[in-house]
Amino acid sequence: MDEKVIGSTLPVLEVNLDPDESVIAEVGEFSWMTDSIQMSTGMGGGIGGQGIMGALKRKVGGSSFLFSTYTAQGSAGMIAFASKLPGSILPIDTGRGAEYMVHRRGFLAGTPGIQISAGFQQSFSAGIFGGEGFILQRIGGEGRAWIELSGEVVDYELAAGESLRVHPGHIGMFESSVAFQVMRVQGIANRYFGGDSHHFGVLSGPGKVWLQSMPMPILAASLAPYLGDAGGRGKAIEGGAIGGVISDLLR
Repeated sequence: MDEKVIGSTLPVLEVNLDPDESVIAEVGEFSWMTDSIQMSTGMGGGIGGQGIMGALKRKVGGSSFLFSTYTAQGSAGMIAFASKLPGSILPIDTGRGAEYMVHRRGFLAGTPGIQISAGFQQSFSAGIFGGEGFILQRIGGEGRAWIELSGEVVDYELAAGESLRVHPGHIGMFESSVAFQVMRVQGIANRYFGGDSHHFGVLSGPGKVWLQSMPMPILAASLAPYLGDAGGRGKAIEGGAIGGVISDLLR
C-alpha cells in the first residue's frame, strides 16, 4: 500500500493498493477509483467489529452503520478520497497504546484493522452543534487511518499538567493520553454560537493535540446570517460580503 496527499487547500488522499489490499470508508465517501477496485458494503469491514454490535458502536460514536470496503482484485489499483472543506488530511497509526480522539466528521478512510467507537458526547441546547451535540470518536485498533481537519491545523505538544481551553468546535484530534473535559463558563454571550459558546473544552497533557481553525459547524454558523430569506440574501449580495459583515457587527 502506498499513499499520497495531493494539493494543499482542498487536498485529495490517493491510496495505491497492491492486489488483495483494502481500505474502508463510510458509504459514498470515495471520489474516484480505477477499474481493478471492487467495492462491497455492509455493517462489518473490521471497523469497530463485525455485525450489528460493531455497527451500533460506530453509530453511538457519531459514525455510520454502513461502511464500504474497497479492494484491489486481480491487479493493483488506486482509490481517491477528496476533502469536503479546505483543510488538511493527516495519517495516524494506531496500535497498542496508540489511540486517538477525533471530531465526529474527521474519519476519512482507514485500513481494515481500524476500530471506531464512541469517545465523548456532550449535549448542547443551542449553538453551532444544535441538537446533535458535541461528539468525539475514539479511533483505535491496529492499522492506519486518515483524518480530515478543516481550515488551518495547529498542533501542540502538551506536557504533563499543561492545559489548553478550546472552543469545542476547534478541537480536531488529540492523543488518548490527553485528558479531556467540558467546562461551563458563566457570563459569556455570543449571538452566533449560542449555548455551546458557554463551554470550553479543556485539554490536559501529556500528549499531542491538533486544532482546526474553521470546522464545518462554525463555518455554517458564520454563513447563517446571509442564508435567510430571499430578501436577506439579496441585501447581502448587493452590499457585498465585507460590507455585510461590518454592518452586522455595528448593529
